[in-house]
Amino acid sequence: MRNMLIKAAAAAAFALVGAFAASAEPVKVGFSPEAYPPFYSPDASGNWTGWEVEIINAICAEAKLECTLTPIPWDGLIPALTSKKIDAIMNSMSITEERMKTIDFSDKYYNTPTAVIGPKGEAFDATPEGLKGKIIGVQVSTTHAAYVKKHFTEAAEIKEYQTQDEANQDLAAGRLDATQADSIALDAFLKSDQGKACCDLKGMVAEDLEILGPGVGAGLRKEDTELKGKINAAIKAIRDNGTYEAITKKYFDFDIYGG
Repeated sequence: MRNMLIKAAAAAAFALVGAFAASAEPVKVGFSPEAYPPFYSPDASGNWTGWEVEIINAICAEAKLECTLTPIPWDGLIPALTSKKIDAIMNSMSITEERMKTIDFSDKYYNTPTAVIGPKGEAFDATPEGLKGKIIGVQVSTTHAAYVKKHFTEAAEIKEYQTQDEANQDLAAGRLDATQADSIALDAFLKSDQGKACCDLKGMVAEDLEILGPGVGAGLRKEDTELKGKINAAIKAIRDNGTYEAITKKYFDFDIYGG
């Protein structure tokens, strides 16, 4: 199951894991259809692949869930979940106190630091002092947007984007001085030809558990306790049986699960 790819299409939803018996429980998994390497990326044929795609495959297979990946704009994911257009969100969504006022989460399935990158040749760090007078870009409706508004508003001008890729493009073009996002996603950009040419790491931001949360989990409706139990059991099982490690080694040289 770990080698299955997701075929992008104009249809509202498409199969993620479909090789189960008819008795498998159908689950619509919401995701934002934008490149977020190495977690989600479309290949030249329009297939979605990446670390998170493979982890979702593994979780659904272990839990005997017939999952369908359903594309929803990022800022519409939680409304789609609460209105029952989808049954789960598995899209690098951090578990936070603010989100848990509206939805529930599974146990975490990864946790990585938050980073700031900027133009090569400019010396500054990921602090209010370092970002003073600069323009910092973030993706709208994310923990990173909430973080910069809390910690950097008095020091920097904040510009929000619909996707992280748009922020990266403006940084490369010189229209931003910095951008903040998950360190792994930004590392993937820095390793691209465009990223290598323009930018480098400025540092990791100070921890704020209230905003950034303890990690990434599957977003679920509060009443869906049975589905939560199945997903939690599957996360533990793939950690214990080596599936999680086997997938992770294809993308990273460290354990992305975190402490």
